[in-house]
Amino acid sequence: MRLDSQVSRRAVLAGGSLLLTGPAFAASRVASEHVIEVPGAKLFMLVRGANPGAPILLWLHGGPGGAERPLFRLYNADLEKHFIVAYLDQRGAGRSFDRRADPGALTVARHLADLDLVVDRLRSAYGLEKVILLGHSWGSLLGLLYARRHGGKVAAVLGTGVGVSAAATQRAQYEFIQSEAERRRDADGLRKIAALGPPPFSAREELASQALVDRYGGYFHRQPNFTWAVARAVAGGLVGPLEIRRIIQGNNVSLEAMNVELARLDVTREVPALDVPLAFLLGRHDRQTDSRLAAAWFDRLSAPRKRLIWFEHSAHNAPFEEPEAFNASVPRLVGELLAAG
Repeated sequence: MRLDSQVSRRAVLAGGSLLLTGPAFAASRVASEHVIEVPGAKLFMLVRGANPGAPILLWLHGGPGGAERPLFRLYNADLEKHFIVAYLDQRGAGRSFDRRADPGALTVARHLADLDLVVDRLRSAYGLEKVILLGHSWGSLLGLLYARRHGGKVAAVLGTGVGVSAAATQRAQYEFIQSEAERRRDADGLRKIAALGPPPFSAREELASQALVDRYGGYFHRQPNFTWAVARAVAGGLVGPLEIRRIIQGNNVSLEAMNVELARLDVTREVPALDVPLAFLLGRHDRQTDSRLAAAWFDRLSAPRKRLIWFEHSAHNAPFEEPEAFNASVPRLVGELLAAG
């Protein structure tokens, strides 16, 4: 698969340094859409960038199944000035969602295999040795697991809204909800958490827990104007009105299909160390995946270079809650991580 017929400039990531060679294409832009055939599925990917010679940044959305491509483009399109940004709708998500597909194919191993095919296609099409991975929530876990297995293909991995394990995350959610409901004397919240009961949670219970976390500012610390966001995204052609329903369906199917496997996943065991540079961009108020757990793990995790920054006015969704700060931080962090050590 060729992603852009105009691309002839090579970008090589070697020894942690970014080296650009060949003619400049300052007046060219990368703007393409692709359907990538993988075993049992067709994956949609959008690629955008101001400079075909820039390094590739591959966004990995959350969920699993939560296609955030419209939100990334609405709030974080400034990253396209610094990178060739690839927005992948993962198997079972967004425009990659197929109602006829077997939900049993939605596994961590299958997502990792899909990602490897996508990374190889991008590397080949743009003459890159390595790509940069930027994951949100579940996408951060996918990126970390991939970087652990395929470090030679990854220049750096960045995570935001990082979780460590479903068990630890759900316990922290439950304690946060109960504590906040009691502190606020929220009788309705106390009734709902009592009805929910302690973890482990089913996929449906996890969504109910998330709603309560959000009620107390642990999912979005400052609630965005969702009506404005949807209107802007639709008006700007970032998402179609009928596509929103498809995004919700894909998210629900993926959460249900992968709930048992994810409940056993503990990334602190799966990723004891990395051979690639690492950055965490954490919301100070995140109690959905609990940024305090992520920060504690970050301190223990071995990597060639590490950076952690806090977003003081964000919870689980720093890219959307503090987009200007987030968009400024990513290229700076990448520059620091890829500087010759």
